[in-house]
Amino acid sequence: MKPLSSVQIRIFAGLIIGSIIAYVDNFSFQGEVSPIAIVLLLLVATISIGASWKWHGLITVALMWLWLPMAHIVKKTLGLPDTLHPNTYTSILMFTVFTFAVSAIGLLIGVSINKIVKSAR
Repeated sequence: MKPLSSVQIRIFAGLIIGSIIAYVDNFSFQGEVSPIAIVLLLLVATISIGASWKWHGLITVALMWLWLPMAHIVKKTLGLPDTLHPNTYTSILMFTVFTFAVSAIGLLIGVSINKIVKSAR
């Protein structure tokens, strides 16, 4: 069996981390976890990815971020109850833009940390 390539590992990591954060957002405490907790999870994960993989972590961050809005889109489309209020496509779009910004900022901070640490050595 052939070992996974670095791109496959990054894709796998993005899918796993994203699914964990989406699970916490939608199911922990019956879906009533604080939005601050989700933002913190997203920030910690994206900063860590940026600090570890620099810009190569972009695909990981993108896949990880995509889980959050997609979970709400699937729930809305299937008519399932959701914790997002109001549960409209407009609010899902605003949530998508906000989580995208948080993910991008986290990645930028992580890449910056990596550069600062490398330049200090």
